[in-house]
Amino acid sequence: MGETRSSRRRRSSPGPRRGARLRLRLLGAALLGVLAVVAVAALLLRPEPVPVAGQGAESGAAGRGGAAPLAMLIDGAYGARFAGEMAAFRNGYFPPGTTLQADPGDADFVAKVARQNAVGVTSAVKFLEAAWRGVPVVAFAGSLLDTPVRVFAPAAADLRRPEDLVGKRIGYRTGDADGVMVVDAMFAQLGLPRSRITLVPLEDPFAALQAGTVDAVISEAGRQPLPPARPISSPSPIIPPLHLPPQTYFASAALVRERPQAILGMLEALIKGWRFVYADETRSVPMLTGFDPGRLAPDRVAFELQQQRSLVLPTGGRIGEYDESRWRTLRDILLFAKRGEETVPLAQIVNYQFLREAYRQNPDGGRSGRTED
Repeated sequence: MGETRSSRRRRSSPGPRRGARLRLRLLGAALLGVLAVVAVAALLLRPEPVPVAGQGAESGAAGRGGAAPLAMLIDGAYGARFAGEMAAFRNGYFPPGTTLQADPGDADFVAKVARQNAVGVTSAVKFLEAAWRGVPVVAFAGSLLDTPVRVFAPAAADLRRPEDLVGKRIGYRTGDADGVMVVDAMFAQLGLPRSRITLVPLEDPFAALQAGTVDAVISEAGRQPLPPARPISSPSPIIPPLHLPPQTYFASAALVRERPQAILGMLEALIKGWRFVYADETRSVPMLTGFDPGRLAPDRVAFELQQQRSLVLPTGGRIGEYDESRWRTLRDILLFAKRGEETVPLAQIVNYQFLREAYRQNPDGGRSGRTED
């Protein structure tokens, strides 16, 4: 029998159940598409782990066995402040072919390290200010682990606390903006009247302290005269109650990205270098003075090493370690002092993975008391 026109229309058009099934299929396909996009985004945003030995090759020239030798640049002259780097170089701890270059007085030091695709060490202040200006660099460890800024006064003056500095004249070396910034931050943190302190820039602050023209001096630990020559510093100088990353190891962002295993090797060498320095100073001091015998006197180098020992080997801490809270404090101080604007977040320019990996491979390698042959 033939079909009527109306019955054919009923067969060709989907019923309510078929329409619901179609909508469910479309909804399921849309959900799968969203999940796929989320999965791809998660893979792209996932932080890259630091490769360890035997787990893949580095990219670029390093992966082809033609990696260029590394360069280690230090922001200053050879001396106790860079003893770990000097020991790592002289003892052959650095990767083969690594060069060491002292570069004192370069106002554009951080940018120079980035241009040369090198590794450098400088003050955390200089590093952070350069990164905010757009220099592509990444910090991966600390050198000194806390601020070396101190306020020195004659022992007879009985200036022991920050509060004792109110109403005093404090000298500082001309151009030492970082030391002044730390003291200003100390007074702001403690709620002390900064207007009641007179800061005096001087060519030789300790000579002025000896002459009595200032009551105290802002300087870094180890920069004061040797005690036998000028016994003017108190046994316990005033230490600002601020915890900052004063000196940091960093590299160009490209080097960190393309050759992470080389950065890890440099960090391990630096840790070994500092361990060597403090394991036996009867060996390390002559080695350090040999870099510049005409300028580096053994007694001076030994004195400076002792003054900074707690900043390199803190009680309960490990060589090279820094933490996020110190970087946040430094960032806030720089913003308070109007020394720049935070154009990049700390998470993009301060790396903690290399330290974790170095101490995962050698958990006790950076603690004080260990020796290095």
